[in-house]
Amino acid sequence: MIGVIADDLTGAAEIGAIGLRHGLRAEIIFSGEPSGDADLVCVDADSRSQTADEAARRAADAAKLLRDAGAKWIYKKVDSVLRGHVSAEIEAVMKQLDFQCALLAPANPSLGRTIFNGNYFVGSKPIHKTEFVRDPQFPRRSPQVLELVKLPPTFSINVCKAGEKIRENGIVIAEAATSADVAQWAKCHDEKIFPAGGAEFFNALLTAKNAGDGTVRPENLLTGGEAREFFVSGTASVSARKFAAAAKREKTPVFSLPLELSWGANLVPAAVDAIGQRIVAAFDSHRRVVLTVGLPQMKDSKASEKLSEHIAQIAVSALRHANVSHIFSEGGATSAALVRQMGWKRLKVLCEEAPGVATLLADGEKKILLTIKPGSYSWPQEFIKN
Repeated sequence: MIGVIADDLTGAAEIGAIGLRHGLRAEIIFSGEPSGDADLVCVDADSRSQTADEAARRAADAAKLLRDAGAKWIYKKVDSVLRGHVSAEIEAVMKQLDFQCALLAPANPSLGRTIFNGNYFVGSKPIHKTEFVRDPQFPRRSPQVLELVKLPPTFSINVCKAGEKIRENGIVIAEAATSADVAQWAKCHDEKIFPAGGAEFFNALLTAKNAGDGTVRPENLLTGGEAREFFVSGTASVSARKFAAAAKREKTPVFSLPLELSWGANLVPAAVDAIGQRIVAAFDSHRRVVLTVGLPQMKDSKASEKLSEHIAQIAVSALRHANVSHIFSEGGATSAALVRQMGWKRLKVLCEEAPGVATLLADGEKKILLTIKPGSYSWPQEFIKN
């Protein structure tokens, strides 16, 4: 069994889908022990929005859980643009598993996210000149990689160019301008080096280690052509706004949070139920309904976190009464809040719809499909058309 520690649900799902691509049975757990039926177990530590100390504690606990469950090797999944408490979590896992060196390769060149000459680029732009500069929790205000992560208190941290020899101690951030660079870093990995990074590095590691038999076994999905689809978006990214606008043009019902929330007001239970009831009514005449933030982007990270909780509260209120078989959730915080409020403890990875987009099966009494993606990714074209 291979173990993975992710700091949010979308990251865990992305890794699980990559495992499926290699023929590995994958599951995501939020609490409790692994089922014992999976070749790849992804623990969602839900740590990105926590304090650095709490994030480190959760990462270390997840590492111990996976080691005690018999994981042959463990990977730390980080956000590809290094949001979250990356160095604190890696250092905590290194101490828990007794590593002196970690190789951190966050870049995903196949998606245009690269590291070159110590700087991070998204497409051709330095990251601080993209929408990531407006991230409510972790704004990317510099292109320099060493300014995007905090200096860990115990280990050194350095950037290493592609082809250079890895230092034997500390955290090494791997530059990667191409997918070939990522593949080369994977070949440099050995059992003395703790691996961490993005989805592309994990895929390269599986390839280098010949993990799985390479036979993709997609499950039979539960929904048909007329199944009800509920899109839940807790992000204000460009792609999310474009999707909501396109849905409105197609006459798909689109519901948003009350405007007064952007002024600091609270979402009272009566408002949750009222919007939930309107969503249920919309499903009587439409097979697809969209719930989105629909508010101006908020600079206050705490207020932004609350919006994800509010979106999840409304979604769960509607799901109690609407016979929905497929949920499409956008944004890691929103997806995690939705899973938490639905009371799900484990999700089985069913298929990879596109890079970063995975469909999961919830472990509750009612069989519900959950397709999730990061807020900065776009939905595959086949999901956009109603």
